[in-house]
Amino acid sequence: MTDQINPAPRQDNQDPALFGQTPSQTVGPFFHYGLPWKGGADLVGQSDMGARPELYPEDHYVLNLAPPKGAVGGETITLEGVVYDADGKPVSDAMIEIWQANAAGRYASPDDDRSEIPLDEDFIGFGRASTSDEGLYRFRTVLPGVVPGPGNSLQAPHIAVGVFGRGLIKRLVTRVYFEDQATNQTDPILALAPAERRDTLIARKVGDAWRFDIVLQGERETVFFDI
Repeated sequence: MTDQINPAPRQDNQDPALFGQTPSQTVGPFFHYGLPWKGGADLVGQSDMGARPELYPEDHYVLNLAPPKGAVGGETITLEGVVYDADGKPVSDAMIEIWQANAAGRYASPDDDRSEIPLDEDFIGFGRASTSDEGLYRFRTVLPGVVPGPGNSLQAPHIAVGVFGRGLIKRLVTRVYFEDQATNQTDPILALAPAERRDTLIARKVGDAWRFDIVLQGERETVFFDI
């Protein structure tokens, strides 16, 4: 009779007494040796920006850099910022991806077949960087050009950003715009964000770099797009 009242624990992966939170409920921390790659955050040069070599055994950090790039047109910029969690603490194990047009406003993609806009053969427009212990990410790239928008509109220069990190079931998607661009006022996508929160999508010049902090939740949360 006692066994019927207090049955033995289930010996399977549904028994909460045996198992805690499962991988299907959370993700991260990410494996830095497998995702950010050497040079993945340098879209215009040959540095090893992007990966964190201090997290690799020395004999494992052997991936080659990309082949030498030719001259990439446009204004070279540094884009950097800190990823913060809901408590305002830096996120040290996030991964940031960027995707953008070149300085002339054309993407390195078969979907962009506008032959009247020149391609930069050495500019792929995609980058990936891990965050540091202080939550800092950094890219070297070019200031993108204006690109077509819905209908006959034009989109202001911007960079698409994907954020991966612990506790995120899927990536968060946002955009970086630049504070000195007059076309920000007429950008159809930026206009979708509530007016009082649009500044969370604006990078600002600080010294020699463009600063764009990413706040995952809470006060000053960055606007993320539902796509």
